[in-house]
Amino acid sequence: MLLSQAAITILGGKGGVGKTTLAAAYALGLARSGLRTLVVSTDPAHSLGDAFATPLGDSPQPIAEVERLWGVQPDPEATVQRRVRTILDDAQEALPREVMPAVRRQLHHAAAGPGMAESALTDRLIDLIERVPGDWDRLVVDSAPTGHLLRMLDLPSLLTPWVQGLARQRERAVSAERRASGPLTAGAGGAADATSADDPLLQRLHERRHRLSSAAGRLREDALVRLVLTPRRMVLAETERAAQHLREGGFHLGPVILNQIPPEGDSEVLTAVRERFADHGVVELAMAQAEPTGAQRLAALARELGVAQ
Repeated sequence: MLLSQAAITILGGKGGVGKTTLAAAYALGLARSGLRTLVVSTDPAHSLGDAFATPLGDSPQPIAEVERLWGVQPDPEATVQRRVRTILDDAQEALPREVMPAVRRQLHHAAAGPGMAESALTDRLIDLIERVPGDWDRLVVDSAPTGHLLRMLDLPSLLTPWVQGLARQRERAVSAERRASGPLTAGAGGAADATSADDPLLQRLHERRHRLSSAAGRLREDALVRLVLTPRRMVLAETERAAQHLREGGFHLGPVILNQIPPEGDSEVLTAVRERFADHGVVELAMAQAEPTGAQRLAALARELGVAQ
């Protein structure tokens, strides 16, 4: 997949390698080439707004001084609370009223767990993916560190069969309710009626299964993952493992970005990076004398990345 063809570009890697700055530069370069571009941070420790020297919030907003560029830093707490409200709405339609207090207590405890935040942020990312193309031509993702990135990319595929199982359970429950209510209600279709659109919860489960399946497909077909690393042996080892995981998962890997190369870098590590990622390509960036924040410095970095003139 060519860089210009990727509707979605994901910058990933170990914490501290410069993903956020590079994602900001990459998005700015795409915008200056004429593409309506949204850059989103899925790292709860947001610093994307700092890279642009512009405050960013929970909703996409134009980035000052750059035409055709928007940025968003989803609020993990607000995202989780929206997810909880959706689950509660579904539960109220499907469960007896007397069990709802227990459901609310369980959701309260679940909302405090890190897994809920990751899942909710993945849902938010899927929302944005569905708007490309449409509202934007390109989506650039500043991902959380490697482990979070891999889980985020795998989650839609992992959740699809789980949601499908829930839908089947709901179909059986609805069919049983209709049979118990008598033949006039069940109709000639019997169990087939359980898939009709008159059951809101079942309809939402099917919609969610379709969204997850579609997102899993788009992440493999339309997304390009660019791993960022620095010339350190431990960072290289983690990057190799991530690349292997992504290749086995069917994701497209673009040229890796070897960032923050000092004047007297470890020649053995540099050689190892070039050799091990020769099939994908390596973009090498020297250690900057000043922190590349703001549109002007990010534009220069975008040119080094090959996404701007």
